[in-house]
Amino acid sequence: MLRIHFTEGDLARVRLAREPDPVWETLLSLHQLTAPRRGLPVFASWRRSARARLAEDRLAGPVRMLSALAPASAGYWPDFLTPGASADGLEAALEALHATPQVQVRREMDRLADTHPLPRWAHTLARGERDRMDEVATAFRLVHRTIVRPEWTGMARTTEADRALRARVLSDSGVHGLLDSFRPLMDWRPPVLHVRYPEDRDLHLGGQGVRLIPSHFCWNTPIALADPALPQVLAYPVAHPPTWAPAVTRDRRAEALATLLGRTRARVLAALDTTATTGELAQRLHISAPSASEHVAALRGVNLAHSQRAGTQVIHSLTPLGTALLRGELPPRQTAV
Repeated sequence: MLRIHFTEGDLARVRLAREPDPVWETLLSLHQLTAPRRGLPVFASWRRSARARLAEDRLAGPVRMLSALAPASAGYWPDFLTPGASADGLEAALEALHATPQVQVRREMDRLADTHPLPRWAHTLARGERDRMDEVATAFRLVHRTIVRPEWTGMARTTEADRALRARVLSDSGVHGLLDSFRPLMDWRPPVLHVRYPEDRDLHLGGQGVRLIPSHFCWNTPIALADPALPQVLAYPVAHPPTWAPAVTRDRRAEALATLLGRTRARVLAALDTTATTGELAQRLHISAPSASEHVAALRGVNLAHSQRAGTQVIHSLTPLGTALLRGELPPRQTAV
């Protein structure tokens, strides 16, 4: 269990990430490819295409390099691999990677060596050879370009749906409601957030707050930085829409799509331009709550709407695809590398 201790100052400095974090998603996507356990079904199709692209581009070396530094089977990897500058994109993160103080690199690599065997080249990184850090940055660029960037639109869809939910809860119930909305992953018992975690420790934020990062490839448990002195982040898993579900689930979309263009369903789509509960939808449209729930389920089945529980309520919102259909324009393309 990870216990994160908040002061009043920390509560005022809780922030939600604007979009998927490129370095976290790169490392966590590799975990989904290299973890010793049986692969999760939700990522099965992506794994096949990701492995094919890596093989085509002959990127076994960069994959081995990043996997050695952030092993899927280890409970620790160096914090310098996920700098706070990643909030501003991959290039900002890699600049911060190059600027990591050597004393931090050595300390964190020594800790990794205590928990996981390292290849010989990793020791030269710990000794401060800058060419090795250049190779790590290049590995990030290549792996991100090959297996993360092609999926960026879908990843943004899953994380934006979660972000809309959290923003709604924050607006309605404040930061206490936001922290309470993460059950069962986390249990908010003011002033401590109890996080389901593979190790038992306490983290005192000390007034610096925390950046909450909804993550597409994170799974099962949230992930925090190991060094309490660093600006803190907490990457957490999000619910995945039908497009990332196994094929047996996705096959139901065709039937849902055939009934999409009914008048009431179009009104429900328009009403979801702002987040709403089932009861709020029914009240806005003067329909019954069961009818509102049925129409939302149909929209959700074709990936136009997203629903997630927050406390005792289920809050519905449009996905980027639903917003594009409603407004008659394609969603903006992701331009970050």
